[in-house]
Amino acid sequence: MVPVIEAKKLSHAYDKRNILKEVSLSLDRGDALALIGPNGSGKTTLLRLLDLLERPYSGRIYFNGDDVTRSGRRRLHARRRMALVHQKPIVFNMNVFNNVACGLKFRHVDRKIVHRKVERILELVDMSDYRNRDARMLSGGEMQRVAIARALVTRPEVLFLDEPTANLDPASVSKVEDILARIISRGKTAVLMTTHDMAQGQRVARKIGVLINGEILQIGSPGDIFFAPVSKRVAEFVGVENILPGTIVSKENDLAIVNINGVEVQVITDLAQSENVHVMIRPEDITFARTRDASSARNVFQGVINRIIPLGPLTRIEVDCGISLLGVVTTRSASEMELKTGSNLYASFKATAIHVIKRG
Repeated sequence: MVPVIEAKKLSHAYDKRNILKEVSLSLDRGDALALIGPNGSGKTTLLRLLDLLERPYSGRIYFNGDDVTRSGRRRLHARRRMALVHQKPIVFNMNVFNNVACGLKFRHVDRKIVHRKVERILELVDMSDYRNRDARMLSGGEMQRVAIARALVTRPEVLFLDEPTANLDPASVSKVEDILARIISRGKTAVLMTTHDMAQGQRVARKIGVLINGEILQIGSPGDIFFAPVSKRVAEFVGVENILPGTIVSKENDLAIVNINGVEVQVITDLAQSENVHVMIRPEDITFARTRDASSARNVFQGVINRIIPLGPLTRIEVDCGISLLGVVTTRSASEMELKTGSNLYASFKATAIHVIKRG
């Protein structure tokens, strides 16, 4: 299958400052990809390049297999089959119906067809009752739904969304996410959105891309990104808080022992003996107990509580077991176990819960 949109080694710079560095990605019809990354990582620039609003410094862009990087005629033809929704919703000085109809009128579509298509899209975004309202008088969330409707009414093959819920209240965020889920479920449009909200990326998209300092470090399913990051930078960005450097000192089949500062941790990995690695353990995968019980986990360590941090219904616990481990329990469990700084505590975790990568 030929991707509907594809980027190959895109690089871009402003005032000699590199913004994107050889970014490559592709989307098939019906794909949904959320780009996550810190502010200034190049997310908006990448969307502007893919939407053909700017030409890249180097690299190629393909639309349905055609190279649209430079040719003005091909770029114009491709742009008419794409749509971009900005972070700050843009509405015109007219009612909601006419705002949504703009793209169709520019294309000289028959009036009856315009009416039918606009009504259908207004229903999709739950704005049918607002058709005659002044679009400038709407709330931020309502304006964004009008902007999405205006983008969708031309039936784009690719829909770009730049932080579409960044400035909205929780109720409006939920409505926009529901609309995006409906769009994606139809499978007719490729959707590429940027978001600073990692949880939103998981809720909305089938794939997530991590863009940091102008480079795409990983693209994969939400499970791949959050539970099997390919590098320390990705792991730190997505919130893996126990990232421990060590060396594989023995190996039998896929079961290995990693020496971490003199502490031996059992892991499952296909990496070889003597390999320098990072061992990654998510806080929620660590179990705490006051006594050493009959845990099925291969890794059980006694330690001392260094710090207790209450966070509403949850409590974070830092334990020194020769290695520093950060875990989380419910606040009720912390109270029942009578946890205190300086108390002894057992920390356990399964070998299968550990993610291991090479240490560069």
